[in-house]
Amino acid sequence: MTDPRQSGVDVITFGCRLNTYESEVMKAEAARAGLTDAILVNTCAVTGEAVRQARQAIRRARRDNPQSRIIVTGCAAQTDAGAFAAMPEVDAVLGNAEKLKAAHYRASQDFGVSAEEKVAVNDIMSVTETAPQLVSHIDGHVRGFLQVQNGCDHRCTFCIIPYGRGNSRSVPMGAVVEQARRLVENGYREVVLTGVDATSYGADLPGTPTLGLLAKTLLRQVPEIARLRLSSIDSIEVDRHLMDLIADEPRFMPHLHLSLQHGDDMILKRMKRRHARADALVFAEQVRSLRPEFSFGADMIAGFPTETADMAANSARLAEEIGIAHLHVFPYSPREGTPAARMPQLDRRLVKDRAAELRGVAERLHANHLQRLVGSRQTILVERNGMAHTPDFTLAAAPGLEPGLLVEVTITGHNGRHLEIQTAAQKAA
Repeated sequence: MTDPRQSGVDVITFGCRLNTYESEVMKAEAARAGLTDAILVNTCAVTGEAVRQARQAIRRARRDNPQSRIIVTGCAAQTDAGAFAAMPEVDAVLGNAEKLKAAHYRASQDFGVSAEEKVAVNDIMSVTETAPQLVSHIDGHVRGFLQVQNGCDHRCTFCIIPYGRGNSRSVPMGAVVEQARRLVENGYREVVLTGVDATSYGADLPGTPTLGLLAKTLLRQVPEIARLRLSSIDSIEVDRHLMDLIADEPRFMPHLHLSLQHGDDMILKRMKRRHARADALVFAEQVRSLRPEFSFGADMIAGFPTETADMAANSARLAEEIGIAHLHVFPYSPREGTPAARMPQLDRRLVKDRAAELRGVAERLHANHLQRLVGSRQTILVERNGMAHTPDFTLAAAPGLEPGLLVEVTITGHNGRHLEIQTAAQKAA
């Protein structure tokens, strides 16, 4: 969660990098509408915990800002507008399409006080295109996030997000290139391509370009991009252009975050995922055969309905076989309206225990990854909190270094959570 303070309009952001990007658009559009003394809450619906945290933040925002206007939007607001409108702390609820347009912020100032009068949320499935949103600055970040796609055409049984984001739609390639130029001109050394299902990019555009072709085009047409990174991908959709970049383009960062979700084939089928366990292993092997230094992140869900102990163990084994350096573990959270919520559920204590076990595996794999990097030379991108990231997205402490700089360092050790570094100047001293 980020809570960047701005004059007149504050934004509290939950969830994914796409939400972070859209929060910048929201601030600009709200300012264009003349909105002042307002708090915008950009919610996430991926888990019940994310929704709970958003509601908690709304109540806290009202206690701390009794006179401010509170406008709630984002995926949780899109999928359950009535629940947020019923909160006495909330003045208006906008949908995911409405939050990006000044006209709706302008109109929200005249909303009534009843729950029905607070809501401007239209059918997200009726949205057929994603207009390019030009953002020159991502507040609080040294990496420039760049939206290339929105929505999702797949219907994983556990996921509510398609109902919050709508069907897949892509930003035209020319607009993406223009936005990348704007970010680079404003000092961003690293650009991160974001989307809800980024690897589906281009299927709705003339000529059906792919995410890999888009990335190639960006690096060719905007040579000033020092580092290009992708957010979460679905490896089953990776194309030859992306594999070319992995093999031959040093500006393409050696890290991919995989949307795995589980390591057991039966659970993957019940999730309605499009890949099997073997597909993930083959993909990781292919990538590392082209570029051995590649690291992987991944999302995995623990305690999915009908999961047995053996099935849970398959997730841990898959993480170990791939050698996932950055594993994000989510205890299964039933989302009303999804098929998985109607499946036989596991006891909540068992779900939490399995998540804890898988997190233990994640910690061990992460520590192993940190240890392998000790003694290596890395070029880190320094961030604003005294930390930095290596090309393979490993966190490193970087005290005293200026945010936004690319600095070559030696990895001297780690503390189990992040790397310790030594710069050339420190070594000389």
